Amino acid sequence: MTLALQLYSMRDCADQIALLAQLPAIGITSVEGYGGVYGVPTAYRAAMDANGISMPSGHMGLDDIEADFDATMSIVKTLGITRVFAPYLDEKDRPDTSSGWAALGERLNTAGQKYAQHGITFGWHNHDFEFVALADGGIPMDILLESAPDIAWEADLAWIVRGGADPHAYITRYADRLSAIHVKDIAAAGTNLDEDGWSDLGAGTMDWAALLQACRSTSSDLIYALEHDKPSDPIGYATRSAAAFKTLWENGHD
Repeated sequence: MTLALQLYSMRDCADQIALLAQLPAIGITSVEGYGGVYGVPTAYRAAMDANGISMPSGHMGLDDIEADFDATMSIVKTLGITRVFAPYLDEKDRPDTSSGWAALGERLNTAGQKYAQHGITFGWHNHDFEFVALADGGIPMDILLESAPDIAWEADLAWIVRGGADPHAYITRYADRLSAIHVKDIAAAGTNLDEDGWSDLGAGTMDWAALLQACRSTSSDLIYALEHDKPSDPIGYATRSAAAFKTLWENGHD
């Protein structure tokens, strides 16, 4: 098990390099990368090394991968990433048919095969839109994974809930595809509106004790990445959520 912090959560911190020095004190020594920290990867890697921070996973846009795979691979190697996840599709780029999602799955599978040649795991990171049924009845998430048999999955369980689906059912159905879990919480209805309805881990409505138990029963080699899409106090969020995760994890041991 690896506990990491998705750095997108911390994007409002003014100095991303200085941020790395603060993380070990709050119990975080692994991070998950995203485009905002890839600008000068050698400098960022030096700062990671100076603070005892590793980056086992990172997000990489499919368009970037397809436009210049070697450039993404250079970032991956420099930062020490071993698991790459394509994170998102803009609404204008989302297919509206099952065949369209199957074609996207084929593109992802091709990208994954390229990374596999370098010993890198590649997969998809979901939001909510993949769980909304298409007009033809297809469920994008299922089509994607079934048409891309070689890719892994970073399951964002809170987005599954927001998409109207059951995260436990998806953990069970695709247990052999899970590589990482995004760990975040949904605030009670009508609260935390300034944070888009998200909350610190353990302060929201999701039963993370049961979800972590379900995840750990599938694999002992998952990355658990803490995330909040819009924290009003990023450092406070990360501090409280890392502590909550450790309590949940320790209490969940048999």
